[in-house]
Amino acid sequence: MPRRGVVADNDDDVPGSSLASTAVKEEKVRVKEEKSKSKGKQRARVDAEDDEDGEQNGAGDQDAEGEDDTGDPEGVDSPRGAKRTRLNEEGESRPGGSGSQHLPKKKTLPRDVDGYIPGSIVRIQLHNFVTYDFVEFRPGPYLNMIVGPNGTGKSSIACSIALGLNFPPSILGRASELNSFVKIGTEGGYIEIELKGPKGKRNVIIRRTLSATSKSSNFTLNGNAASGNEIKHKMTELNVQVGNLCSFLPQDKVSEFAAMTPQQLLRETQRAAGDERLTSWHDTLISAGKDLKAMQLQIKGEQEQLRQMVERNEGIERDVQRYKDRKKIEHEIAFLNVLIPVATYRETLIRFKEIKANQRRLHEKVTKLKAKNAPAHEFLKKLDASHKALDKVRDDKKKIVSAHVKRMQAKHTANDKLETDAEDINMKLGQLKRAEKERTIKIKSLGNDIKKQEDELARDPPELPSQEQLNDEARQINLERQSLIARRGELDQQLESLVVRKTDAKHEYDKGAAELKKLDDADARKLAMMYRWDRETHDAIKWLRSNKHLFKAQVFEPPFMCVTVKDKRYANAVEACFSAGQMKTFVAQSQEDCDTLNHHINDSGALGRKARITTWFRAHQEDMLVPPPMSREELAELHFDGYALDYIDYPEGLQWFLRRELNLHRTAIALKANVDVNRTMEVVARPGHNHPGGANFINGTTMNIVSRSRYGRKAVGNMTRDVHQARNFVIPTIDPETKRKYDEMMAAAVQEKQLCDEAMAGVNKKLDDVAEEDKSFVARINSVKSRREEIKNEQKRIATAQSRLIRLRDQLKQYMSQPSADEERKKLRKKLLSISQQRMINAKDYTNLAHAIVPEAQTCAYAGIQYLQVGANRAALQELCNKKDEKFQTALGEFNEVNEAFIQIKEETKRCLAENRQIVDEAPEDIREEYAESERVRVAYEMALEESKKNGTPPPDPEGVELRSREELENELERQRAKLDLNLNTNPGVVEQYEKRKRDIEQLEKTLEERQKKADKVERNIKNARDNWQPALEKLVASIGEKFSAAFDRIGCAGEIRISEHEDYDKWAIDILVKFRDSEKLQLLTGQRQSGGERSLTTILYLMSLTEEARAPFSLVDEINQGMDQRAERTVHNSMVEVTCKEDSAQYFLITPKLLPDLNYHERMKILCVNNGEWLPEERDLGNMMNMIEGYVQRQGRAANAV
Repeated sequence: MPRRGVVADNDDDVPGSSLASTAVKEEKVRVKEEKSKSKGKQRARVDAEDDEDGEQNGAGDQDAEGEDDTGDPEGVDSPRGAKRTRLNEEGESRPGGSGSQHLPKKKTLPRDVDGYIPGSIVRIQLHNFVTYDFVEFRPGPYLNMIVGPNGTGKSSIACSIALGLNFPPSILGRASELNSFVKIGTEGGYIEIELKGPKGKRNVIIRRTLSATSKSSNFTLNGNAASGNEIKHKMTELNVQVGNLCSFLPQDKVSEFAAMTPQQLLRETQRAAGDERLTSWHDTLISAGKDLKAMQLQIKGEQEQLRQMVERNEGIERDVQRYKDRKKIEHEIAFLNVLIPVATYRETLIRFKEIKANQRRLHEKVTKLKAKNAPAHEFLKKLDASHKALDKVRDDKKKIVSAHVKRMQAKHTANDKLETDAEDINMKLGQLKRAEKERTIKIKSLGNDIKKQEDELARDPPELPSQEQLNDEARQINLERQSLIARRGELDQQLESLVVRKTDAKHEYDKGAAELKKLDDADARKLAMMYRWDRETHDAIKWLRSNKHLFKAQVFEPPFMCVTVKDKRYANAVEACFSAGQMKTFVAQSQEDCDTLNHHINDSGALGRKARITTWFRAHQEDMLVPPPMSREELAELHFDGYALDYIDYPEGLQWFLRRELNLHRTAIALKANVDVNRTMEVVARPGHNHPGGANFINGTTMNIVSRSRYGRKAVGNMTRDVHQARNFVIPTIDPETKRKYDEMMAAAVQEKQLCDEAMAGVNKKLDDVAEEDKSFVARINSVKSRREEIKNEQKRIATAQSRLIRLRDQLKQYMSQPSADEERKKLRKKLLSISQQRMINAKDYTNLAHAIVPEAQTCAYAGIQYLQVGANRAALQELCNKKDEKFQTALGEFNEVNEAFIQIKEETKRCLAENRQIVDEAPEDIREEYAESERVRVAYEMALEESKKNGTPPPDPEGVELRSREELENELERQRAKLDLNLNTNPGVVEQYEKRKRDIEQLEKTLEERQKKADKVERNIKNARDNWQPALEKLVASIGEKFSAAFDRIGCAGEIRISEHEDYDKWAIDILVKFRDSEKLQLLTGQRQSGGERSLTTILYLMSLTEEARAPFSLVDEINQGMDQRAERTVHNSMVEVTCKEDSAQYFLITPKLLPDLNYHERMKILCVNNGEWLPEERDLGNMMNMIEGYVQRQGRAANAV
């Protein structure tokens, strides 16, 4: 049995070894209290969560009962381990309670009867490895203390364990290549390690063969060749954790333990101790937490995008609703336009049926009455036929008599004409004597007239000069007058030129006045419109015109008054760029003038009342002006006509306002709606150096307002509105430059007229002088003219007398050649005799005709009497029938009236039916379908109504049945049309944009809902894993921390283990806080803050605290006591012996180069002393300590016996 050392009560070699330091004790008490509170809170939280989970998942806990961890192949790697995942109604996993608190604690595989735990080292054999030629030893199942001088190969054993079990050389902190571990001077070596197998199974023997010339190696597993992966898999099965610094701490890695980040320390601690599922739970939390964070970021981004989309749609929702309302109204109007003809036809058909029934009833009545009086009517028909036959006979006789009468009348008429001719001849015979007397008188008178004309021609002419003499005299006068005429011609030309100039000046004046009048009329109309629109602005304009002297520079009237659209085709588009307020804005060119205008109008009441007008001034800074969004080439390429500023006339000083305030230089216009809107949006939304991008443009009758968001994804948006008919720019405005031009034109015309008047006065005076000189010439010329006139008159007198003489002689000859009265009388008497003879012949013929007509007249009279008799009989019978048939006639009259109405309503019904069918056929598909459904419902209702009338049951509910009359439908149509007039039209592009965005919103909402479900599922999984992981981790850390603090208490220092939580699970950590001096506070263990000895002490104390919770089959610490003082080293050693030699402790290797005297030892620990050097005895058992002790005891016994 090993010797047990005695622990000293104190140790004077410990630096500052005042064991009962008051400050340290106080610090320890405070740390314990804080830990107790922390544990209480954690335990309370865990218990609360457990209770809640237990209430929700009681069934899950029952399912977990009786399940063995060892029976689950996923018990180590899976966070769910021995529990079967339960699903909720949605098929998602849910936590099954804090399983780690109810499952039995599982540290290592079951210990065998020989004391070894499966996976612990039973034997190690080295050949040509580092310092060893050959060595083989068997460690114990508990604490193995490997001691020996420096350089003897203690750390080589640690290296052999790591490399032999296929762990990489990097975990050793030494050489990185395998061939570096082969003993120098040899070609190769091997490492053979025998591990304890599971209970009832053979041990695992692993051999790794190394080569000095190669970096590769070979493995055998139980004598069979194996791959490195097979060895790794076997290590995993046995839970060997050589790569974990908490389980395997080589000499060269001691400093790295302290340098581990708190996060790494947590990971390694989980791997080494506590519930075997801690690491997998933590991995689940890390990966799921990252996934959840990524999902939440994505959800947040999509929610923001959804919010923006919803806000945009809400911004235009009123327009869209108005559009939908308008479409609904239009649909209702279209449907009413179908229903009204249908209702008209239906009502007409009802009237048709009513009239038809009445017509049929009256027809039956008339038929019955007619049959009752049939005999009398038959006889009446016979009389009618006889009366018509006699009428024909009578007419024939009358025609014969009429022919005789006509011939007699012809003879009588001819005789009357002859009588008239005879009277005319007798009258002419009476006039012959008077005519002869008048002829004699006329011949005498003509003779006297001829004598007078002959005497007139015979009279001597007066003494007159000849025509040649008068011509010579006239030429002489004109010759003398020539210079005077030339002077007057020159003056006349001057006067004519002046008159032309004056006329032109008058025309120019009139033209300017007319143009100004036009301007004044336009200005007046504009002022009148402004008065009706805004009286204050109107009065301010008039005040400004009267008070221009108050301002330093011109103050421009509102654009309504002074801006004109050049081409009226662009008036609508240009006016759309102005708001009502901008139309009425006064624009100043200096701040002082702007203040002056505000002072007088808005402040001082210069209009005689309180008024408010809009004024504007901005300092002229071209660099602050945003340039046009498109070049001229781009405008043409995108089919724009130009910018709004290109199409207006305006005062030059107003341009800064139009560009700075209204951006007319940036508003593109296209009269034809053939612009690619999407392409234009991309172009105008391009950001510049001093603006984010965006502009307005007009496409046909639509104003597009493009903007770019300043936040988020800086998305481009487009709001549209209709361009309405221009009302303000249709009346031309006064251009001051034009008005000035016309004023100057009129002033120049007035001046020219005055100059012409002055010049004309001088010329007229000269003309008066010339006229005075010309009077004598005029008198002489008039004398010549009068004598010429006398000659002309004499010539005219002779010609007239000669002409009259010829005419009188012709008349006298005509009268002398006429026949005498006796000859004429003989002719007339002969003609009168012929007429008398013809009259006698006619009288004889007339008498013969009179005798012949008598018998014909008698026959005609007899036929007439017969006709009258039958007619009288017929009339009497008709009267009798009428008396007997009065009811029939009344009924017949009613029937005729109704029959006429029936014919009319029948035609009207046919017309309504044709019109109804045409309207229904031409209606859109949706209207026809709605109409068909309405008719189906109505027909079904009417059939049900008829059925209820027959059965005497209550009538059906008319709800939803179209039963309105035509009048009600027409009233409804008028109401819908009125609503349509009140509903402003909305651009369909806005609706399309709204609907597309609505679909996107719905899709995004579905996507968000799915993502949220996934995120909730991940969050539930996280909660499930955390509900398992955190309590188990807190329990593990609490257990380690309690031992850690107690160990520090024993050496008079303070130490604490804490869990550092974080929202990111990969940043959860274990903080080791230590305090070695009274003046210090608890400080975090780092690789720089504490000394090497302090780090070593903290490391070994932490590892010792971890030992009881460790799950690895063996652990190793190499020379951890370097740099410790003796007191600390003793305490550590004794504590380690106590911890690692418990019955349930795993195998532990402690490598140390030195041993203090009087240390504590335990019967379960094993001392392995490395004897290495240049020479060793050949006997293999020479170094066996037990054999040496037994030999010593035997020798001592023999010596005692000898004595």
